[in-house]
Amino acid sequence: MLSESQLAVIKQTVPILQEHGETLTRHFYQRMFRENPEVLAFFNPAHQHAGTQQRALAGAICAYAQHIETPELLADAVELIAQKHASLQILAEHYPIVGANLLAAIQEVLGEGATDAVIDAWGAAYGVLADILIAREGQIYADQQKTHGWNGFRRFVVARREPASDNIVSFYLRPEDGEPLHAALPGQYLTLRVAPDGSEPVMRNYSLSGQPDPDLYRISVKKEAGNGAGQPAGVVSAYLHEQIGEGDVVELAPPCGEFTLQPAPAGEVPLVLIAGGVGITPLLAMLHGALAQQAGREVILIQCARNSAERPFVEELNSLQGMHDNLRCHVRLSEASEEDEGFDSEGFVDGELLDELVGNRRAQYYFCGPAPMMRIVNQLLVGRGVDAADIHFEFFGPKEEMAA
Repeated sequence: MLSESQLAVIKQTVPILQEHGETLTRHFYQRMFRENPEVLAFFNPAHQHAGTQQRALAGAICAYAQHIETPELLADAVELIAQKHASLQILAEHYPIVGANLLAAIQEVLGEGATDAVIDAWGAAYGVLADILIAREGQIYADQQKTHGWNGFRRFVVARREPASDNIVSFYLRPEDGEPLHAALPGQYLTLRVAPDGSEPVMRNYSLSGQPDPDLYRISVKKEAGNGAGQPAGVVSAYLHEQIGEGDVVELAPPCGEFTLQPAPAGEVPLVLIAGGVGITPLLAMLHGALAQQAGREVILIQCARNSAERPFVEELNSLQGMHDNLRCHVRLSEASEEDEGFDSEGFVDGELLDELVGNRRAQYYFCGPAPMMRIVNQLLVGRGVDAADIHFEFFGPKEEMAA
């Protein structure tokens, strides 16, 4: 519990955080990786390189400071963080490392502005937040043990791999111990741990892309080629594409994630899934879940891709559409050529397309894909007056701002 004086100090630091938040978080990560290199395995270097991790943390710290007296308003953000932490097997013992480096970074960045009162207040505030996260993560670990039968990492064998598109490969993963799997919630992800070329183990999150199967999990991985200095190539995705084949062993942690298919509301409320590129992976699991669990509900899938070659799961989606009269799939390509086929329209998601497929009806929207696409979709939905409770999305990687 923070004292009145500590609360006052936290509030006073909000303008400073808004101005210098990213400088502070960049320094914090540099310091922590230097002083405590044992935590490096928990972080994706690509997110550090792009700055999304630093921006996400800066935004989270500012939001926490602004709502320091009403932390219940941050419940969704806390759940997202707790799920991500649990997926990476972050434990209570890791929190003092973060706290010590955060307070040291505040002192080093703010200089004389980091008075004893500021350090005391932020030390107390961090302790309160750490306790909230540790408690929630403990519940998640307990639920995983109860539901899935394991915590930590478990060995899985690649039963088969198959191309989903020119740049996406699906891996079907069977538990090495032969024990049956319990269904994950549609939209959840797994954490995969590998050691590319004998290096230190690294972890990455991949959405479950298939329907529930007691014998197998399916993940579908895009090979991240990178674009030079701005975006490095994906080390793990390249390793999986180029070196992992049938019979190889990887390690998986249990399913996590809060971006999951919710129960259908009363009445005729369509489910609209808007997927960009590999962002279809959690939405495809939701599609399977909705068709199986919400019988008769109208489902609209808008699948966006650059071209036909990069459009994943063509045969699977065609098969589902053929089996379910309540499913409508619309394929939109942004860079179609004369060679492309099997698509319905060209361009990006826009209001005209939503007018055609949904009209002015109430609908529930779930979307995932590249950040620019997601910002466009969110802006469209807000502009159309869609209630916030009917808008659901997930960023791959650290949460980013929806404002363009």
